[in-house]
Amino acid sequence: MKKLVCLALTWVWVVGAQNWPSFRGSKGAGIADGMNPPVSFDGKESKNLAWKTPIPGLSVSSPIVWGDRVIVTTAISSDPKPFRHGLYGDVEPSNDTAKHTWKVYALDRKTGKIVWEQTAWEGAPKTKRHTKSSQATCTPATDGKYVAVWFGSEGLFVFDFATGKQIWKKDLGLMNAGWFYDPDFEWGVGASPIIYKDRVIVQADIQKGSFIAAFDVKSGTQVWRTQRDEIPSWSTPTVYEGKTGTELLTNGTNALRGYDPATGKELWSISGDKFNSEIAIGVPYAAHDLIYMAAGYPPTQPIFAIKPGLRGKVTVTDEANPQAFAWKVKRGGPYIPTSIVYGEHLYTIQNNGILACYEAKTGKRLYQNRLSEKSSAHSASPVAADGKLYFAAEDGDVFVVKAGPVFELLASNQVGEVLMATPAVTEKLLIVRGQSSVFAFESPR
Repeated sequence: MKKLVCLALTWVWVVGAQNWPSFRGSKGAGIADGMNPPVSFDGKESKNLAWKTPIPGLSVSSPIVWGDRVIVTTAISSDPKPFRHGLYGDVEPSNDTAKHTWKVYALDRKTGKIVWEQTAWEGAPKTKRHTKSSQATCTPATDGKYVAVWFGSEGLFVFDFATGKQIWKKDLGLMNAGWFYDPDFEWGVGASPIIYKDRVIVQADIQKGSFIAAFDVKSGTQVWRTQRDEIPSWSTPTVYEGKTGTELLTNGTNALRGYDPATGKELWSISGDKFNSEIAIGVPYAAHDLIYMAAGYPPTQPIFAIKPGLRGKVTVTDEANPQAFAWKVKRGGPYIPTSIVYGEHLYTIQNNGILACYEAKTGKRLYQNRLSEKSSAHSASPVAADGKLYFAAEDGDVFVVKAGPVFELLASNQVGEVLMATPAVTEKLLIVRGQSSVFAFESPR
């Protein structure tokens, strides 16, 4: 009997561990130990390539995985306009206002075969997009029963995981997220939905009327909605469950905040005079019983290691404030990619490919190295598994770095397509979303 119980528990762990349910996997941490993804692979030469599935349209959203399904989204334009990757800082949006078709695809995790596809919406986009983004930027989320997809102004949708049937749709209004100095410079939303217990939670930081809200995943009924004093941001919320309770974590330009996910009540906020970047993209997450938040739009590029259980308002000053912070630094926060804590270390990758490693508990910087001699932009966030870190560069390379206090590059792998999305890790596979295809690279058998 004991042997059967152990086998059952092992099976449950393996099934659960192979899931990557939302942006950056479980709770936004970006970690999938025990999955043994490959170190070396090549999309052009089909080295360690399990499958490759073309997906039409333009999307920078990331793949998610549950059981034997990989879920991706896309937006197909009837008159595609240019997409530009690379290192640049233009604020002019793309005038991609032709008729679009927003779609959701479920792929077989083992073969890449399309299991189902559904059209969520058709029509002209209600807002423009950034030239480095798409009309399908937000990563979907799933709990194995439902798939939640947010297409910004086109609506929040929930589909049946098994069949793809649309369960409900919610119009959240015009989602104008863009340059805060001029509302005409529309860039599109970027915060991904999450599913927590029986609720879909969406953070909508826009030009006017920013809010965070929770909806019943089965019916779409709004459970709560809390206004936010925020300018546009592109950060996905996450939930921390720890010794001090449960907190819904959000990054933002005006304040870092924690909410009660059951009611939407604000529990705490951290603010100050220009304490955070004017553009907040990095996702908050927890490790070592600390909450990590960062943002990196110059010149303000902070990293915060926040103590959970705060209550009320905290003002950031140059002083240490040990009641609120384990540590904080003014410089070093990444702009678009989210940082990652893996083991005893925190890693950041800048847009220009410079990797830095810190002691996660103290903030002491241990090294700083460029990933590659060639200049390459980075928008995807790092992920980690089995002692290795994976960094996807926009030019189409995935760099594999050994985890630890000393920089060691293990591999530089060519995928063969522009890479904007954060990879997903599942059992023996690294799922990589390219500009035109989804790739599954597998460990040698």
